[in-house]
Amino acid sequence: MRAVVMQELGGPEVLQVQEWPDPEPGPRELLVDIEFAGINFMDTGSRVGFGLPSGVPFIPGVEGAGRVTALGEGVSGFAVGDRVAWVSVYGSYAEKIAVPADQVVPVPDDIPSDVAAATMMQGLTAHHFVTESAPLAEGDTALVHSAAGGVGRTVVQLLKLRGVRVIGLVSRAEKVATAKAAGADEVLVSSDGDFVDRVKDLTGGEGVQAVFDGGGASTFWPSIEVLGRVGTLVYYGPLIGDIPTVRMFDLPRSIKITYAVYADHVHSRELLLKHTGDLFQKIREGGLRIDITGRYALDAAEQAHIDIESRRTSGKLLLDPAR
Repeated sequence: MRAVVMQELGGPEVLQVQEWPDPEPGPRELLVDIEFAGINFMDTGSRVGFGLPSGVPFIPGVEGAGRVTALGEGVSGFAVGDRVAWVSVYGSYAEKIAVPADQVVPVPDDIPSDVAAATMMQGLTAHHFVTESAPLAEGDTALVHSAAGGVGRTVVQLLKLRGVRVIGLVSRAEKVATAKAAGADEVLVSSDGDFVDRVKDLTGGEGVQAVFDGGGASTFWPSIEVLGRVGTLVYYGPLIGDIPTVRMFDLPRSIKITYAVYADHVHSRELLLKHTGDLFQKIREGGLRIDITGRYALDAAEQAHIDIESRRTSGKLLLDPAR
């Protein structure tokens, strides 16, 4: 099979397509022909060694969707030809993958494979944010960083379904319309931490009940400044800049800080099925739209990483092994 292989750690140039042995499904695994693989910012961290589960050579990518072609010993509940999607399974930048059966979900007939692949990582992450990390109620106000990006846009939509007022942040003026289309009530252009006074003006000085911050170290303390009493900072940007050091007595207004990892929320197969089912249902009903804004061939993985690291992209990026 063809796969994107890292023979060394480094910049986007280390992502090279080469022939790789076809995987074989082990016990309780499915062999899947990959139709689409998700491109996530965490993949850029794996490329330089952050969270890499093994050494090089290595096939990156943790998310995708495709069609089952073989069953390993002990697999039940699946058949050859089923469409499935997965997340947190490394090796997805390829034409084929062996996936643990308990980590995949069936893809409904009315959900296209590209939408399913694009939903898993960002959708489950956003779902965790708004249902567990900061379960806001109707009438609350939230600030969402990168509101035109893949996770941010999904967070905005899920918050609006809960009746929350959303202030979106985007890095460039051309992204304002995208954040508005996702449902943000107000959108501010900010490339760093210069949003504090404007958010306080929009909230009458009271601040917001939650901030969803994927902006990294430079926005961490400004995000804290705009939180109201007992507000929650949902932080998910440690790959961008230095991880902040926090002293407990520095935290104002009894606020809460959480580093949100969806695996702590979706920690069983039952929950995986429940939450992906809810996401697929919201897509089916039209309340959640998954915008796929970039599709790349396997041999364009280098360019895909350049694009996502530029912070100029919006929506979801996918690899298409058939291109």
